[in-house]
Amino acid sequence: MQPEPRKEQPSTYFVPDRTNKDERTRVQIQDTMITNAMGGVLPEQVDPANLRRIIDIGCGTGGWLVESAKTYPDIERLIGIDISNRMIEYARKQAQAEHVAGRVEFQVMDVLHTLDFPQHHFDLLNHRLGTSYLRTWDWPNLLTKYQHVTRPGGVIRITEGDICTVSSSPALTQLNDLTREAFYHAGHLFTPDNDSVPNKLPELFRHHGLTDVHTRTSLLKYLPGAEDSFFDDVKLVFRTVVPFLRKWGRVPDNYDEIYQQALTEIQQPDCVTTWHLVTIWGTNK
Repeated sequence: MQPEPRKEQPSTYFVPDRTNKDERTRVQIQDTMITNAMGGVLPEQVDPANLRRIIDIGCGTGGWLVESAKTYPDIERLIGIDISNRMIEYARKQAQAEHVAGRVEFQVMDVLHTLDFPQHHFDLLNHRLGTSYLRTWDWPNLLTKYQHVTRPGGVIRITEGDICTVSSSPALTQLNDLTREAFYHAGHLFTPDNDSVPNKLPELFRHHGLTDVHTRTSLLKYLPGAEDSFFDDVKLVFRTVVPFLRKWGRVPDNYDEIYQQALTEIQQPDCVTTWHLVTIWGTNK
């Protein structure tokens, strides 16, 4: 008899069903899209090739870590953690397919409960889009954990975006407003503002004693016909977010109509949709 699959712990991630294939597809699309918009895996770091051990928190389908391993073959050990069994299984297959599994390791781990690695073990800690599962009160304890596993002089690097895109589409703007309202009520945003988390993080970094704190903004811009992945991301996210909206916000009776109208509007030639991403990084003391 084969052992029963390990049950996943409850999560504060905005998509309750992490076995949802649409969500895995969306995460993979979004991961690649963000890396491309930022200009690579570590565009702001002076000499990434000198890194020896890095960790990616909330690694999802593993795209950023696999691409890091391919880009910097001298990095000896790359570890990704995620709470989702399905995401980790997929990430391991990706590492095998890209022939980097000898250096890349993926583990199921809930960072809100434990970060089970030796003290001062990593040269760089990466974390992207944690707002999707972190509440405002989680950040102080999380940064303390990050400092514990990052060596003195090592880098803690966090990329967060505006919680929603900004669009000339009235229907997409309406969906964005519903999403931002739900994220705020669920405790994921410090204020109801779109840039709530990126604005707060530099202050939190300095409060925890990180030095040489810097920020770098990247702009992801969608023009119809130029980038299908942005459209695919929008198409998927406003399906998978519905249970979260029901729990923490509201779902209008005509939600499906608004959703379809948004997909139509963002494909019009004169529609412009943008998403601001901010990378904050600092040196561990």
